[in-house]
Amino acid sequence: MNTLSENKPKLRMVFMGTPEFAVPSLKILLENNYEVVAVITAPDKPAGRGMHLHESAVKKFAQENKLNILQPEKLKSPEFAEQLRTLKPDLQVVVAFRMLPEVIWKMPRIGTFNLHASLLPKYRGAAPINWAIINGEKETGATTFFLEHEIDTGKIILQQKINIADNETAGELHDALMLAGAALVLKTVQLIEAGNYSLTPQTLSAEIKSAPKLFTETCRINWNNSAHQIHNLIRGLSPYPAAFTKLNGKTVKIFRSQKFIIPNSQLTNNSPGEIITDGKTYLRIQCAGGLLEILELQLEGKKKINTEEFLRGFRFTSENSKCEIF
Repeated sequence: MNTLSENKPKLRMVFMGTPEFAVPSLKILLENNYEVVAVITAPDKPAGRGMHLHESAVKKFAQENKLNILQPEKLKSPEFAEQLRTLKPDLQVVVAFRMLPEVIWKMPRIGTFNLHASLLPKYRGAAPINWAIINGEKETGATTFFLEHEIDTGKIILQQKINIADNETAGELHDALMLAGAALVLKTVQLIEAGNYSLTPQTLSAEIKSAPKLFTETCRINWNNSAHQIHNLIRGLSPYPAAFTKLNGKTVKIFRSQKFIIPNSQLTNNSPGEIITDGKTYLRIQCAGGLLEILELQLEGKKKINTEEFLRGFRFTSENSKCEIF
C-alpha cells in the first residue's frame, strides 16, 4: 500500500495525450477540479488537400479551457525537459501519447501513469482495440499502470472490464473504452491523491496475445479463412483502416458484415471469394465453409455506402464475380 502525507497540497498534474480518445480523460479531471499545470500534445501537422496545419483533438480542447499547452518536437530535448521541470509536477497522466524517455516519465514526484485500452498484460502494443475484436474476444477493458522501461509493462493500479458484442466494431468499442477509460483515470487519480492504492505486477503466460501495429497486409481479406474469422477481421478494422479485398483489380473496403447461415440442403460448391447476389438486395461472398453477407462497403474512388446502394450502381458479370485470392 502506498501512502502520501496528510495535509498534502493539491496535486500538480501534467496531462499528455493527442487524439480524441484522450479528451474525455482530460475533461473529467478538469470537471473534478484537479490542477492540470500543462497539457503536452503532438505538434501541429499538415493535413488535407491544402496541407493546412492540423491541431490535435487534445490541443483544441486545452485551448477552449485556457490550459498551458506544450508541443515538443523532440521529447528527448533538454529544452523540453527543463520546461517540464519548472512546472514541478507531482504526477503525469498519459493517454494515447508517444513513448516517453526515462528522464520525462521519472520526473514527477509520484510518477507517471498511463491508460491502456486492454486488460494488461493482454494486448500490449499499439492496436489493442483492433486486435481484441480481430481475435474474437468477448471482453476487454482498460488499465492504468505506472510507466517503466519496457512499454506497457508497469505495475497495474486499476482495471475496468467491458464486454464486446458479437457485431461490435472497433470504432464502437473505441468510443465505449474512451468513456470507461476516462472514469478509470479519475478513479486512479483519486486513489493516488488519497494515498490509498496498491500496485499489481503484470504476470505473463504463453496464451497472452499482443497488439502490434496494423499494416496493409493485416487488412487484406483471405477468403480461404472461415466466415467467422473474416467477420471478426472486418469489424476489428472498421471504420479505420478497414479490411479490404480486390474486385476486378479495384480495392473494395468492407466495413460491416454478418455471417450467413446456409441450410445443408443449400450448400454449393462455390470457391472461396466467389460472389453470390441477386443484384438488388444482398451480396454474399463464399468463405471456407460458409458465406459472409456484406452490409456496408466502399469501392475504390467512391464513397462508403450500404449494399443495396452499391448494387444499384454496380453490375456483376462473369469477369468480376469473384474477389481476388491472395
